[in-house]
Amino acid sequence: MNRKILVIEDDPANLRLIRYTLEKKGYEVVTALNGLEGLRKAQKEEPDLVILDVMLPGIDGYEICHRLRAEPQTAQLLILMFSAKSQEVDKATGLKVGADDYLTKPADPSEIIRRVERLLDQKTTVRSQKVA
Repeated sequence: MNRKILVIEDDPANLRLIRYTLEKKGYEVVTALNGLEGLRKAQKEEPDLVILDVMLPGIDGYEICHRLRAEPQTAQLLILMFSAKSQEVDKATGLKVGADDYLTKPADPSEIIRRVERLLDQKTTVRSQKVA
């Protein structure tokens, strides 16, 4: 079964890069260009992981992350914030609102894959420990 990743990103070039990188590794990719669309797709598509930009039109990534964590259906989603905001305060805010990891742009495609796989592996490990 392919893992499904929701990418919430408003920049077409970044979106293409992330999508290409993930699809090349065999992931199913669902995209959203703004926060409201991202929230809807997170509930409808039930992705394994969300890659979330911070600076989005309408609702920013911090608020989206907060809302995803507040809803029982999406509270356990893995969230990788991916943003050009690279100050320590930005990273701290992302983690405080519930992101599992924070990666700054630009990032090498191999680093994106490394972070995604690490998060998904952690989720698999936690699940197998709960079953055992």
